Amino acid sequence: MSGELVLVTGGSGFLGAHCILELLKAGYRVRTTVRSAKREADVLAMIKAGGAEPADRLSFAIADLMSDTGWPQAVAGCDYVLHVASPFPPGVPKHEDELIVPAREGALRVLRAARDAEVKRVVLTSSFAAIGYGEMPPDGRPFTEESWTDPTGKVSAYVKSERAAWDFIAAEGGRLELAAVNPVGIFGPVLGSDHSTSTEFVQRMMNGAMPGLPRLFFGVVDARDVAELHVRAMTNPIAKGQRFLAVAGDFMTVREMAQTLKTRLGGVAARVSTRQFPDWLVRVVGLFNPEVAQLVTELGKVKNATNAKAVSMLGWAPRSREDALAATGESLIRLGLLKTSK
Repeated sequence: MSGELVLVTGGSGFLGAHCILELLKAGYRVRTTVRSAKREADVLAMIKAGGAEPADRLSFAIADLMSDTGWPQAVAGCDYVLHVASPFPPGVPKHEDELIVPAREGALRVLRAARDAEVKRVVLTSSFAAIGYGEMPPDGRPFTEESWTDPTGKVSAYVKSERAAWDFIAAEGGRLELAAVNPVGIFGPVLGSDHSTSTEFVQRMMNGAMPGLPRLFFGVVDARDVAELHVRAMTNPIAKGQRFLAVAGDFMTVREMAQTLKTRLGGVAARVSTRQFPDWLVRVVGLFNPEVAQLVTELGKVKNATNAKAVSMLGWAPRSREDALAATGESLIRLGLLKTSK
């Protein structure tokens, strides 16, 4: 490492902040992009909440995924890039292009700038959404990195942005190397009030905002472990040109997640419901709620994924699913982000 400089795009995000923490812990210098200088204080607050005092080892660059401005300056002098930034709001956009265009074009902007600056390798944060929403593996086997979500269907922005990234590397990447990390639902310690869709799910359960649970299966992984996998994929020679699923063990039902919170957190999880709604009721709610409507096609669909590749190739050893969920709840309590009792 010897003080090598790494650019982390989207440092004000939940995973971006954890990547910064992991890099600082490993001795790297870090530059991170924010869309506005106003967000620098937020990033510093999250890094401090994560237990780090970066001093002069963390710097900032202003850049936006939707504009070419600032990217050459952001990557200048960097040895590596972790491209973590991607739009992923909790709500439902009016048109899929609101997510797909910034994600795809943003990834290509970062890759072009990295190539031109002679960066060694970019690690792209993709998603299980780019793997697990196409044809199911035969014989009930788990999804692996060989699987791809059908890009012709109604798909996540991650599918098209990751495909575009690999196509760019093949066609015009030059000597630039690429690896991708494909996380499932990312949980773990929340560092501030602006966190992630997955951790907001736990927050809603703990606030009693979910009186019943849909019959869905989710993968779980801790943000600290996803960040560590990014760093391993960044530096290990054999990670060049590879994708890595980031998942801690088998998928869980939402009810199992709720039961884990109640078991691990005790009384502070009293508002968490373990009641399971029947599928028909979720479908009815989906007629009136666009967010619920997104879940309907996945009701009762048993899915799983394996981390065998990241474990065997990169020596990755993630925390348990239960530890990741408990850490989420504990941090929400610590930061005062839950409703107080009346």
